[in-house]
Amino acid sequence: MRDKRKTLTRYTIETEHRHEGSTGDFSGLLNALATAIKVISNQVNRGALIGALGSADQENVQGEVQKKLDIISNDVMIGETEWAGHLSAMASEEMEDIYPIPESYQRGKYLLVFDPLDGSSNIDANIAVGTIFSILRSPDPAAEPSAEHFLQPGVAQVCAGFAVYGPSTMLVLTTGDGVDAFTLDREIGAFILTHPKMRIPDDSQEFAINASNERFWEPPVRRYVQECLAGSTGPREQDFNMRWVASLVAEAFRILTRGGVFLYPNDTKDPDKPGRLRLMYECNPIAFIIEQAGGSASTGRERVMEVQPDGVHQRVPFIFGSRNEVELIESYHREDTEDTDNSFDSSLFNTRSLFRMP
Repeated sequence: MRDKRKTLTRYTIETEHRHEGSTGDFSGLLNALATAIKVISNQVNRGALIGALGSADQENVQGEVQKKLDIISNDVMIGETEWAGHLSAMASEEMEDIYPIPESYQRGKYLLVFDPLDGSSNIDANIAVGTIFSILRSPDPAAEPSAEHFLQPGVAQVCAGFAVYGPSTMLVLTTGDGVDAFTLDREIGAFILTHPKMRIPDDSQEFAINASNERFWEPPVRRYVQECLAGSTGPREQDFNMRWVASLVAEAFRILTRGGVFLYPNDTKDPDKPGRLRLMYECNPIAFIIEQAGGSASTGRERVMEVQPDGVHQRVPFIFGSRNEVELIESYHREDTEDTDNSFDSSLFNTRSLFRMP
């Protein structure tokens, strides 16, 4: 009996066949990325059995302590994609500079940016982590790759995806025609399409935010969270649930499957950093996926995918999820900017906070 399940390999080839003049490079690159994700999934799942947990006792370019699996995952992403002839260069959270494909290999027309192991601070606690990636076209494949080649807004992305290493390994993907998710069938070693055409509901009663940063939030964010916490007795007239996994891929997948809104807003905790998450290899690919699933992604003041990058490791505020919730938060930011006399009065948080109600 013919197996009607659609593998990722079949999916990518059929997708490419729909585009006249396709060369096979794109499907080849996606399948190389799928192989890298399988290897990383295996390393994550084996964890302590192979001595891969714990700190590597060094910092990355972000000043963050690297986990052993951060370095392993970065090496896997490079090793599985550099030789195939699809890429001109790549950039990663774990590398200060871009990585041009060595001259010993054939160079291609695509650029790859990625976070090899998002949420790795949770790895020792056995919480879901993942890999995020974005594919761009090189503006000049014949030239020597440079950092400037990568500085394209999110709307220029050819493809974006992320993997979640949880109870099952899932790969979420968009090429600009909706969002599809695949589950790794370990018995045959292939990703199988299990969640076609994912859609985010326009409304939600869930929000995710790190409440420990409340004292650093801008008034529009405080206003939104306060209204959610006020529940059915407040201006929203409905009760909300608050979530926080501290793993971007886990938060994004939950929102894709049941709605919600995620906030990592601009705050005053570190004035030198206008946001926590990195635009090129975290915010842009997640934003592309969220928008293709019917949601919205914003900095609070502008569409994330329209931000013009000024550096590979640039940080921005990030708010995404159910469209109506994100638009409401954006409206609060506009009101705060346009009418300072009537903007939200955050002074009430001196006596009432998330966990101290009068």
